[in-house]
Amino acid sequence: MKRLILVTSPPASGKTYVSKRLAENLKHVVYLDKDTLIVLSRQIFLVAGQEYNRSSDFFETYIRDYEYAAIIDLALEALEYDDIVLINAPFTKEVRNTKYMAELRTQLAEKSAKLTIIWVQTDVEICRQRMIERDSERDRWKLNNWNEYVSGINFDIPSQLNDPNCKDDLLIFKNSSKGEFEMSMGKILDIIES
Repeated sequence: MKRLILVTSPPASGKTYVSKRLAENLKHVVYLDKDTLIVLSRQIFLVAGQEYNRSSDFFETYIRDYEYAAIIDLALEALEYDDIVLINAPFTKEVRNTKYMAELRTQLAEKSAKLTIIWVQTDVEICRQRMIERDSERDRWKLNNWNEYVSGINFDIPSQLNDPNCKDDLLIFKNSSKGEFEMSMGKILDIIES
């Protein structure tokens, strides 16, 4: 059966590293990273005469949801040609929206594909340190307004997605240390490949 894997979590949890290592170890996989679309989003800010701020109301209103729609469309198309599509993106609002997730599952069922969510669980302070280390323009507002930013982010596992009768709908990838990473990688690859 075909599979769409969403590797999700708040920013700086290690999604990109986890996603790329998973993709390297899976067979017949298409890797998609929502950050690839940032070049288009940056142009929208420029054309609209807006300051580049991915935490702004402008971004939330005019850009964010379209980035997600585009990456999902690319994934659904890619499933026509390969067995697994893995998307690296936060999906922080979407994974808590039962209607959105049900509609996505319906779209996947039409392609004889299933959905697997991999939630990357990382300590909040480690996320902050990773943002500082990566020194990315997109994190400047978050770091400068850390308390405000963190108060608006839900780091809790989206447990409502877990069906107790399904072993691979919601998988938790613990990523606060090298040991957690290695243990989670082995466990999750075993589940996906079984």
